[in-house]
Amino acid sequence: MKAIEFTSKTDEDGHLRIDRKLHKKNENVRVLILIDETQDDIDHDDVWLENMVKSPSLKFLNDPEEDIYTLEDGEPFHG
Repeated sequence: MKAIEFTSKTDEDGHLRIDRKLHKKNENVRVLILIDETQDDIDHDDVWLENMVKSPSLKFLNDPEEDIYTLEDGEPFHG
């Protein structure tokens, strides 16, 4: 596996724009994104939640057979 490192910026909507030609066509790539932790304007909880909602690995939870709990189940947690 070959690694290519470069820096980029997000646009005003928060989308990552990559302006780099890889000279490869129709091939799978793996993308690793590192975000500078000193940035205070990133709400990591919102980023995590947004990605979990969009994740295809959790689509099975939309199946009505997975909806097995009701508001009457369990007890309220007041932590």
